[in-house]
Amino acid sequence: MEKDAVDLLRRLGADTIEHPGGTLLAHLRRVADLLGDWGARPALRLAGLCHACYGTDGFGAALLPVTRRDELASVIGADAERLVYFYGSCDRKASYPGLTDADGIFRDRFTGAEFRPGAQQRRDFAELTVANEIDVLRNSEELREKFGSELLALFSRLRPLLSDAALRECEFGGQPTG
Repeated sequence: MEKDAVDLLRRLGADTIEHPGGTLLAHLRRVADLLGDWGARPALRLAGLCHACYGTDGFGAALLPVTRRDELASVIGADAERLVYFYGSCDRKASYPGLTDADGIFRDRFTGAEFRPGAQQRRDFAELTVANEIDVLRNSEELREKFGSELLALFSRLRPLLSDAALRECEFGGQPTG
């Protein structure tokens, strides 16, 4: 599945879009690898590889419109695609404050719908968020200086949702590792 996902990402131009540390494709591969290092299950690792397919609230370039979700699902599986959509659909301003709360509201930036994600969804989202942001911070001194303390605060808030491996990757009380 991973090879097919990389082939799709190439066809969609991920290897031509600039991103801290090289191209978007290089970033996506590093995020998937980091999740793998943390022992993430295959669906989360594949979601990490494809997490920017629909764009994100922080990275507007979309490789696929959400109307083509079935195309991505046919390559990475329905579970991984649902994680990609969940990650890409996050309205960060509305959703980040309540992520660690079982009653926290998540707002879908594509539809405006609000709901309470389940515990596994919140854990997966937190793990993917930290892997993504750690890679960005490791590959851009400018973004590390601009957003490092803000992201450290986010990592600290997400702490109850993170795996031990993800926690080890973060330095609490200092700057994120990298």
